[in-house]
Amino acid sequence: MTPLLAYDRHCDEIACQVGLLRSVVTSGADLSGTVPTCPDWSLEDLVRHMGGALRWVEFIVRTRAEEEVPGERVPGLAGPEARGDAAVLDAWLAESGEQVIAALREAGPDTEVWSWAGIRNVGFWARRMTHEITVHRADATLAAGLPYEVAPEVAADAIDEWLQIVEFVQRTVPHDAARELRGPGRSIHLHATDTGPELNAEWLVELTEDGVTWRRGHRKATVALRGPLTSVLLAFYRRLPLEAPELEVLGERQLLEFWLERATFG
Repeated sequence: MTPLLAYDRHCDEIACQVGLLRSVVTSGADLSGTVPTCPDWSLEDLVRHMGGALRWVEFIVRTRAEEEVPGERVPGLAGPEARGDAAVLDAWLAESGEQVIAALREAGPDTEVWSWAGIRNVGFWARRMTHEITVHRADATLAAGLPYEVAPEVAADAIDEWLQIVEFVQRTVPHDAARELRGPGRSIHLHATDTGPELNAEWLVELTEDGVTWRRGHRKATVALRGPLTSVLLAFYRRLPLEAPELEVLGERQLLEFWLERATFG
């Protein structure tokens, strides 16, 4: 399926999301505090992970890498030597964003490079980094107690991409937990309740014997998850509990929980 967002929009969105994540870093939030949705990380760990990921992708794109690049080859990937300094961390994150955006814009979407998902072009990485930072910014804002918003078309494209990743993993990683999603006659419906028909922010996910299939649109399913699009996105990425007051689960809740346990890759 063609991405909902154009390549240039993905590049623009990475820049936007870096700026928003930087505002969390400089908000006075406790950098040593635990991130509830990623409990193995502090807020600073999360920011370093995200900035390092941006630098890793920049290196892949800039060097036109034909195979996976070890992290130790990427300059500056680990971030500043000193910890706990918001200004220094912010400057490093800003530079990380500038570098990857410059590399993406210079290369263009069709330039061939290595990727882990079978789509061997720069367009894959622009889209992947858009949604990697969109979701990790949610982790950061939740940890800092700040409000979180994301553009509806970005949230919808993030759900599309996640479903495509699930499809890919089922086909190519035979021992992954996602293989357990196979089975007859089960389906999940995601329904955003706060968007217009032009976005078509509804998804039908079918779990078949041959693997997961999905499409946009409305149809009765085994279980439905309804709510504002941002909340549906965060619940789908396991950043928001299904018990959140703005969400509604209709039908066999156990199937949705089964999915969330087995279709999580990041």
